[in-house]
Amino acid sequence: QAFSGAHRDRQVGVAKQLFSAMGIARDDKDMRQDWVLRGFRQFDAPVCIIVTYDRVLDGSDDTPFDCGAVATALVNAAWSRGLGAVINSQGIMQSPVVREHAGIADDQIIMKSIALGWPDETFPANAVVSERKSVEEATVFVGFDN
Repeated sequence: QAFSGAHRDRQVGVAKQLFSAMGIARDDKDMRQDWVLRGFRQFDAPVCIIVTYDRVLDGSDDTPFDCGAVATALVNAAWSRGLGAVINSQGIMQSPVVREHAGIADDQIIMKSIALGWPDETFPANAVVSERKSVEEATVFVGFDN
């Protein structure tokens, strides 16, 4: 997805962090392409969960929130059992291929993919922590005393 402004800056920033951690030079197109393909392969995880929703719900403000809650619950459950999980969009960028391979019905919209497996703590990319807005920047609290 093409972002702009601060969102694009964060997207580029995490890419730079990842490539630096992996020792991938800016001009090394082969290694950069290999990294992209690894994302399409769900980072070679043994399991891929595809989060979908019923097409009837498309356009509802609740649907993305609900899918996010499901993804968060799945990731937290995995982590609590020592598994690693990565929520990503790259794994579903070729939705027709994913749909066919996973047997996902046409009445379902593919929202996200979650790579699931045993984490490799020594893999350099796993040490990267992406920049996030603070809770104060992303949330408005009403009715709470400071």
